Amino acid sequence: MRGKVPEASALVRLRAFDSLTASRSHLSWLLRLLPGWILQLATLTRRVEGVEDPDQSDGGEEVAITPEVNSRAVCRKIISELVKIYKDSHLERLTPAYDGRKSLYTAGALPFTSQQFKIKLAEKERVDKEFGVTIKYAGHADLHHLQQFLHGRQFDAPQETIQVLDIVLRESPSQRYVTVARSFFSKNLGATKDIGGGLECWRGYYQSLRPTQMGLSLNIDTSATYFYQSIPVIAFAKEYLNIRDTPRTLTEKQRIALTKALRGIRVGVTHRDTSRRYKINGLSNEPLAQLMFPVDDKGNKKRVVQYFQEKYHCKLGYLTWPCLQSGSGSNPTHLPMVCKIVEGQRFLKKLKEKQVTEILRATCQRPREREESIRKIVMENNYEDDEYAQEFGIKVAKQLTSVEARVLRPPMLLYHGSGSGRHMTCNPRKGAWNMIDKKMFNGGTIDSWACVNFSHNLYRDAAVKHFYSSLFNTCTKLGMSIAPNSVINDLHEHANNVEAALRTVHAQATTALGGGTLQLLLIILPDERGSYGTIKRVCETELGLISQCCLSKHVQASKPQYLENVALKINVKVGGRNTVLSDAFSKKIPIVTDVPTIIFGADVTHPTAGDGASPSIAAVVASMDWPEVTKYKALISSQPHRQEMIEDLYTTTQGGPGGMIRDLLLSFNSATRELPQRIIFYRDGVSETQFSQVLLHEVDAIRKACQSLHKDNQPCVTFVVVQKRHHTRLFPETHGSEQADKSGNIRPVSLVLIDYSYARCTRSVSVVPPVYYAHLAAFLARYYVEGGC
Repeated sequence: MRGKVPEASALVRLRAFDSLTASRSHLSWLLRLLPGWILQLATLTRRVEGVEDPDQSDGGEEVAITPEVNSRAVCRKIISELVKIYKDSHLERLTPAYDGRKSLYTAGALPFTSQQFKIKLAEKERVDKEFGVTIKYAGHADLHHLQQFLHGRQFDAPQETIQVLDIVLRESPSQRYVTVARSFFSKNLGATKDIGGGLECWRGYYQSLRPTQMGLSLNIDTSATYFYQSIPVIAFAKEYLNIRDTPRTLTEKQRIALTKALRGIRVGVTHRDTSRRYKINGLSNEPLAQLMFPVDDKGNKKRVVQYFQEKYHCKLGYLTWPCLQSGSGSNPTHLPMVCKIVEGQRFLKKLKEKQVTEILRATCQRPREREESIRKIVMENNYEDDEYAQEFGIKVAKQLTSVEARVLRPPMLLYHGSGSGRHMTCNPRKGAWNMIDKKMFNGGTIDSWACVNFSHNLYRDAAVKHFYSSLFNTCTKLGMSIAPNSVINDLHEHANNVEAALRTVHAQATTALGGGTLQLLLIILPDERGSYGTIKRVCETELGLISQCCLSKHVQASKPQYLENVALKINVKVGGRNTVLSDAFSKKIPIVTDVPTIIFGADVTHPTAGDGASPSIAAVVASMDWPEVTKYKALISSQPHRQEMIEDLYTTTQGGPGGMIRDLLLSFNSATRELPQRIIFYRDGVSETQFSQVLLHEVDAIRKACQSLHKDNQPCVTFVVVQKRHHTRLFPETHGSEQADKSGNIRPVSLVLIDYSYARCTRSVSVVPPVYYAHLAAFLARYYVEGGC
């Protein structure tokens, strides 16, 4: 299936399939592409009396609900009740598909262009709430355009029509499961896993309808995410705060942490029988024992504890703890923690490292197991009997999609040879290789270095010195030149003294070097997480130091593979090159080495959900050597919160033209003495709905940046959108065969040079390295802004 651009390794197999028609001399086999459940429209239209064009008969209505409802679940309940009451009398017995917001679709015309309805939802212990629903005709889905696109007669995908059909196929699971973006989750879809901190991992599946060269395909994949456990709030508080023995009261730090964790979630009370739910917006400042509320207009008040005892015969505990607070800030409702968290609420905050590990452990599957899981999901969904699929004339084939692919020859790598001017070649096997008996193509030189140790577990000098010795011996063996001794005595500092210790090291090293700059600072991280961001921010934005951080557990073990990986990172940081492609070195790669070519990678990272203050960070990297294309320079820029388009690609001010693209082009020119005649631009993080907008804005910025250097400078621009979370899964035709690697995945292959020019490891990676570098740059820049972690 080719609905989205898959990750690099998958892209090869899909694109190689296209080339098999021209040459079948290469080794090939059938691959089963999951999820590739082919969706076929039994009838692209449904004829309706009075409609002249049957290709445009599916109606789209705009829905307005008053008073306004923010919950999709409540909106669905309202429309479901409306359909139940008025299906026969007003809806022509049609079964509409609803997106939970403003759009409702029917497989045929409704007998009105605008209609108002009154719907009541029953609420236990409360007066039934009445809603006004207005349904207006908004337009029809252009199915003819979809037909033309699938037949290759239209170049632009009819996204709106595809969205309609996608909503139809999502209607049934939306009613049965918890919906998160394009995924569905339920405790019925697999065993849950307690991941600690009052959270649990739920299993589910991703579903999306995609247009492909084979027609419409239904993309399905296994999925997992984390929810609050449906447990008493008190139990959650103890779990989340890691409290074993119940404290007399919460510290201010604990109260703030718990407030952040509970804000926005819904709870139900347990002291009486009611279905009412309350949304938590905070915790009270006063403990429960002191809380009072007015009971009349004369200013008389009653303690919450007394009220619960008299009204519900409920003796409250945890009197020194705060209350939950719901309602408005001016008129809050205080709830003692005799509440239970409502099931099915997703946790949106950042997970702890241990929780991430637990999720990975719970959801990790071998390819054979994953394929069976997807098969099971499809069988249980039973699209054949789905009432909405039947209503709209949609059929889903049950067979897997098969595509042909071939193994492409991996690129030959070059390393430094033993003789002058000679190079050693390396042929990767199954996408990986090693550094045994190899030297870096260009080994870097480090004349001055120092170390600071923040680990409490590594207080012995012997263990740390052994690590230095082993690491630098590895660097030397691989071709680097490193001074044998530190320029200053090693420092062993407390984790709460990070910033001061870094400045001390910098000052002492500068003095020892007579005003010179320290070339490398080795840092052994504190045993507790939380300092890495601070270290990177201070070193890279305040002191101008190149740093290499290491975990104490790896320092203690000093395993050869780890030492080699660290050496590779250090060499690149100090300006060396680990390896280059043989064909690039000899200028034999088409489109890259025939004319001066610069390769860009760009990414934008956004703040975590719930953080409405932090800016988004844009990062752009560009290759600085040609024809090898191995060294990259990065620039970063902050921009408005959650904005995807990169603002600072090209700018104009009173001082003249500027921007990240222009600056990188100037750097390329300075390094190579060439202006690029070709630009390959890899852009990460763009959704399909943003393609046109980003393409127009960013390609225009690239062209303006080029012309700002010279009015006739118009290099060929190739703009490639890289998408990682596409959920396309490839499996070998026969599990356990030579088609697969030792893990059961299909063997990695390569199509473009950059799949093998990633400097931080000795294997191919699934995302093009320029994008990988841009992501790392943006990730580091987030630390510059926020610190921590």
